[in-house]
Amino acid sequence: MGGAKKKAIGSQEKTSKDSPAADDKTKKGEKKGPIKQRQKTLIAIEESQGLKTLKSMKPITSQSLARSMGVKISIANSFLRSLESKGMLKSIGGYSGHKIYELGHTDASQ
Repeated sequence: MGGAKKKAIGSQEKTSKDSPAADDKTKKGEKKGPIKQRQKTLIAIEESQGLKTLKSMKPITSQSLARSMGVKISIANSFLRSLESKGMLKSIGGYSGHKIYELGHTDASQ
């Protein structure tokens, strides 16, 4: 019953031509501005720098390593898995993919 009235066709054309903001209107959920393409970058953790960080950490998890090194969790996780395969780390616990590691004895002597 009550509510906003429809504008006349002539006034709709005037407002759309006069205001540049009408051209920038997007549908719900779409972002405004230029579309940026994602760049594929390869970021890896250097082994010496990663081991230095791991020595100062008490619970070694991929989340804590990613936070301290400033990298993505997937990169930290792959770094930890590579150290585990080399025998430098040992999995001591965790659940549902969230493993907790400890440094192995072979790394402490280096």
